This record gives sequence, structure tokens and C-alpha cells, in this order.
Amino acid sequence: MASWTGKLALLCAGVVIPAAWNFEGPAPTRILQPLTNDVYVWQRAWNDAVKDSIDAHAASFGELIVLNAEVSWQNGRQAVARVPLDYKLFQKSKRRIGLALRVGNPRAPMREDQVAALCELAASLVSDAKSHQLALAELQVDFDCPESKLADYRRWIALVRARVTPVPLTITTLPSWLSRAEFKRLISEVDGYVLQVHSLERPKKANAPFTLCDPAAARASVERAARLGKPFRVALPTYGYSIAFDSKGQFRGLSAEGPSNSWPDGIAVRNVRAEPSELAQLVAGWKTNRPQQLQGIIWYRLPVEGDTLNWNWWTLASVMNGELPSVQLRTEVRRPNPGLVEIELTNIGTAEFDRRIELSASWNNARLVACDGLQNFTVTGNGPTNITLTAERTSLQPGERKIIGWLRLTHETEVQIALQKN
Repeated sequence: MASWTGKLALLCAGVVIPAAWNFEGPAPTRILQPLTNDVYVWQRAWNDAVKDSIDAHAASFGELIVLNAEVSWQNGRQAVARVPLDYKLFQKSKRRIGLALRVGNPRAPMREDQVAALCELAASLVSDAKSHQLALAELQVDFDCPESKLADYRRWIALVRARVTPVPLTITTLPSWLSRAEFKRLISEVDGYVLQVHSLERPKKANAPFTLCDPAAARASVERAARLGKPFRVALPTYGYSIAFDSKGQFRGLSAEGPSNSWPDGIAVRNVRAEPSELAQLVAGWKTNRPQQLQGIIWYRLPVEGDTLNWNWWTLASVMNGELPSVQLRTEVRRPNPGLVEIELTNIGTAEFDRRIELSASWNNARLVACDGLQNFTVTGNGPTNITLTAERTSLQPGERKIIGWLRLTHETEVQIALQKN
């Protein structure tokens, strides 16, 4: 997306609007009704985990917006990467399907032949979908457009729209564009737009404060956009990323999608994530009071098993309802063999647990023969009728369970487990 991978220096969602741009028009009408929830499927490789996630969760969304092609630039030439799609899975999902065309910044105004090639590419994506009996809800163009080149963007996006009609053409936009007089003319050339209120701007130093999505700035951007009178959706983040800094605190790289990078020795890695509780409050506020022009939310991106830089499904489902995700830990005693007791820890909540934890096991009428901790847990204390297990930090996703320790007793007896408050 325009404010995600590959964009390291975008403006934050909260921008100061120059006095030269006046948001004319009446204050937007307020409405109270459910928000639509759509989702991006942005994977470039459709493995079994991606397909399983679509199969399991597509019904929770109104529309899936799927990355179908990406245009990059090499010495002024277009390089196109197509993403093979599983059209049968779309038919099975019974959801509206939109296709996304990602276009990198060419660094110079596009020539007529380059615009013509983009038009042909867009038309071919629509044609392929039609040949697979797929009626598209939209073709969405995600373009890394510098603010100073919005007029050129308006010129060629109008040609793309004419080429793909009657399929609706939408574009992604940034809050910083709202301060440009050309923005209103740009969105008049398309059928709809998506306001991205998050950024992949990296912190300049390892210890610099940073917010992936500022809820107050997001609200302000939505209100400003609503005054333009054109309906739009807002894109909210579910992802995180890892930033690497050297020993002097200088930026050395980041990992935002796909497998995590293996960093060399001496590199400090900082993880930045979208904050579920803040976004849940943002959604809850919009559900009860928002401008009429805000039609819904598109979440970036669909939770997929193994995607460690993204929310899990339970967290996203909770935030979509405007509910604060919470951790709920449950312990259980298992007895695989006589005298052997295993301690299992499960997160039955909707938020990830990731911090220090301590618990105790106690019993009567038996002696302790042996014990040990597992999964980063260690035995930090034990007596004739009790032990203490501690992990300085452990991670537990919603629905995840771990055997964290065991003990062997001389006799079968009841064992009580108690979580300690930290």
C-alpha cells in the first residue's frame, strides 16, 4: 500500500493544513449505523495458509480487496509482477471481490506509452476476472504519488478509469494530500477513494517515540475528508514491523511483510505494532457518531497463520466490533502417566499475552520427586508441597496453549494451580 512497505519517509497521519487550502462546504451530516468491514489480501504468494484464512474468515467481511499486480520501475521501464489468484476460492467465499493494482513511484511524470501500458494492464486484470465469471466490485489503484504530482496523477488515472469502465475505479490516498488544492479534482476523476490514516515512517533514532496510527489524527483526517462531500472508506492497520538499528542508533533496515530478517550481531531490533485497544476505541466512536461520507473500514491485512507481524484473527474480530481485546489465561492439570503432572497454560482471550508471568502449583499427601519448567519457564522455588514456575517473558496468542512445566509425585493427589498477579 502507498503508506506501507517500501515507503520509509511519508508524512504522519496528522498534518498541519496550510492556510491556502480552505475546506469549504457544510459540516458533514452525522450518522449512527454499523460500519462496513472490508479487508486487504496483500500476499504475493498464495500458500495454503492464505487460502485457509480466506476460507475461514471471508464471511466476516463485506469485500476482499486482493493484490493482483504490482508495477515497479527499473531505469524508467515498467516491470510488472502478477499475483496468480484462486478464482474458485472467491466464488466459494460468496463475498464481493476487488482487485488491487500497486504502482510504484516512477520519479518522473509518466510518458504516454507508460500510461497506455498501465491502462492495458488494468484492463487485462478486469478481463481475467471476467473470464473466470467474477463480477468485480472495484479495481483499486495504490499509487506512490508525491504530493507535488497529483495533477499528473489525475491526468492518467482518468484514462485508466475510462479503460476499465463499467467496473468502478477507486484509489488509495493519504491525509497529507488533503492539504493540496489538486486533491478534490483528483477524487472527482474516480468512483471512490480510500483514506489511509497510518504510516510506515520510520523513527529517526532507536529510542525515538513513534505511533503507527494516531487515533486523534485519524479522526481529524476523516472529518476533513468528509467536508469534501465525496463518500470514502478509511484503511486501518493490523500489522507491525521490525526496525533494525546499529550500535550508534542509526537505521539499518526493516521487516514489514513475509519472514522476519536475520540481523547480524550488534543490531538492536525495535518492534512497532498497531495498538488494538486504541483502534478499538476509534471504531467504537465511529459506530456511534461519524460523518455520513465515511462508509466503512478496510483492514490491512487479513490475518494468516505464520504472519508474525500481523494481528491474529481473534484480536481483529474484537477490534472490528469496537471491543477492547483482552487476555484471559487459564491453567489446566494434565496427567499423562501415574504420578506425572503436566501444567498447561492457555490464552482463551482475544489479545496476545506477552510479558512476565509467575504461577504456583501446590498439593497435599504426596512428596515431590522431580520437577522442571518448559517453554521458557523455570522453577524459581519449591518446597515439600509446592513449586513456583516463572517466565521473565512469554508469548501466548489467543487460542494458543503450552505445556509449561511438569512435576512427579510419589502418589496421585489433587494439584492446585494459581496465577500470581504481577
